[in-house]
Amino acid sequence: MKIEQIYTGCLAQGAYYIESEGEVAIIDPLREVSPYLERAKKDSAVIKYIFETHFHADFVSGHITLSKQTGAPIIYGPLADPSFEALVAADGQVFALGKITIHVLHTPGHTMESTTYLLKDEHGKDHAIFSGDTLFLGDVGRPDLAQKAADMTQEQLAATLYDSLRNKIMPLADDVIVYPAHGAGSACGKNMMKETVDTLGNQKKMNYALRPDMTKEEFVKEVTDGLLPPPKYFPLNVKMNKEGYEDIDVVIDRGAQALDPEAFEQLANQTEALVLDVRHQKDYSQAHVPRSIFIGLQGDFAPWVGALIADTQQPLLLVVPEGKEEEAITRLSRVGFDGTLGYLKGGITAWQQAGKQTDHIEGIDAATLTARLADEKMPVFDVRKPGEYQSEHIQGAEHTPLGDINGYLGQFPKETPFYVHCAGGYRSVIAASILKSRGIHNLLDVQGGYAALKAAGAPTTDYVCPSTL
Repeated sequence: MKIEQIYTGCLAQGAYYIESEGEVAIIDPLREVSPYLERAKKDSAVIKYIFETHFHADFVSGHITLSKQTGAPIIYGPLADPSFEALVAADGQVFALGKITIHVLHTPGHTMESTTYLLKDEHGKDHAIFSGDTLFLGDVGRPDLAQKAADMTQEQLAATLYDSLRNKIMPLADDVIVYPAHGAGSACGKNMMKETVDTLGNQKKMNYALRPDMTKEEFVKEVTDGLLPPPKYFPLNVKMNKEGYEDIDVVIDRGAQALDPEAFEQLANQTEALVLDVRHQKDYSQAHVPRSIFIGLQGDFAPWVGALIADTQQPLLLVVPEGKEEEAITRLSRVGFDGTLGYLKGGITAWQQAGKQTDHIEGIDAATLTARLADEKMPVFDVRKPGEYQSEHIQGAEHTPLGDINGYLGQFPKETPFYVHCAGGYRSVIAASILKSRGIHNLLDVQGGYAALKAAGAPTTDYVCPSTL
C-alpha cells in the first residue's frame, strides 16, 4: 500500500494518491491531471476510482478530466447531485482497492454532501481517514459557504458538523492518520495548523473542536465566531465542480497566445480584458502597463486572484515573466479563471520599445517613513488581514484590508500623499495597483512592509497574541 499526499502550497490543498496491488484511487485531484497519470504510469498501475470529498469552493477539481482520460468513476458521498455521470455512494459503502478497502463515512456539516473516506489496511484495521473539509488539523470546515443547503443556517450546519465529528470520526482509534484537504492559509477554515498530516489522537488533544466535554451549543458558537466573509469566487467554483468545465488543455491553448504590444493593446480595448501582471512586485513597481493589476506568481497567487477579481468569467491578458506563461494560465484555471486570451510577447520591455506609456509605483523605505512619523502624524494605511492588524500595528494606522480594498476607497486622501504597507511588501503592491487603477495615484508603497517598519523603530501598539483575540 502506498499513500502520497500531493500538496499544492499556493492553494494550501492536499490531493491524495493511494495504490495497492496495481490499483489506484485519487482523492480530490487538482484541475491539471497529468501528475496523477504520470504517477500511476510510474507504478504500472491503473486508476480505478476518483473520490471527491465534497463540491469544492476554493478550487476547481480535476475529477471530470481525470475520469474522461481513465474511465474511472467519480464517487461522491450521500446527497451529492452532480450534473454529470457519477456514483453517489451510500453511507457505509465499501470500495475494494487491491488488498485494502475504502469506506464511505457521510460527515455532513461543512456541506451536506461532505464525506470522509476511511481506509482499512489488508488486515481490516482502520489506517487513515481522508477528511476533506470536515476535519482539518487544528480546525474544522467552516459551515457558511455558498454550497450549503438553501434551507439551513450556518448554525444548523455547524450543529450537523458537531454530530458528524462525534458520531463518525471521534470514535475511531487514536492511531488513525488524518489526511485533510487543506492546511494553513486556506480560507476554508480559521485556525489550521501548518502541518498537513497528523494522528487523530493528537487532534483530539490539540483541536479545539474535538474537546470531549464540548457541548453542541459551545461548538456552534466557537466554529461560527470570527468567520471572515468567504471569497466571492467560491460559489462560482462550486458551480464548475458541480456542473462541469472546459478541459484544461483547451484553456491553456487559448491563453498561450503571444501578442505583440499593438495586438495586446487592441485586444484589451476590444474585449475590456483586465491586464493582470504576475511578475515580481519590484519589477511591477518599476514599470507596468497603466491600469494593470498586480498579483505576483511568487505569492499566494490563485487565492488573491479569486478574492480580488472574483468574476471567473472576466477576460484576462497577462504580463508574465518569460517561460512562466503556461504556469500562470494553469494556476488561474485552478480557481476557475479560464478566460485568459493571451500574454504580452516580450513583456514590459517590448511594451516600452514600442513607445507605449508605462506607469510605476513610488516607494519609500521604512527608515525614512519612521523618521517622518517621529515628527508628525502621517496617513498610513495597513492592508494586512484583520487578525494581523489587531495583533500589532503602527500607531495611528488605518486598517483597510486588501481582501475588501474596494470597500475602503473613500477613506484614502484624494490629493495629499499617503503610505500603504502590508507585512512584507507583496500585498501592498497589489493594493497600490488596485488603487491606481481606480485613479488614486498619490500613494507611496512602504518597502519591506510592517516587518521593516518595526525593525526601523516605528511606533507600534502593544502585541496581542492572536489566540486571545
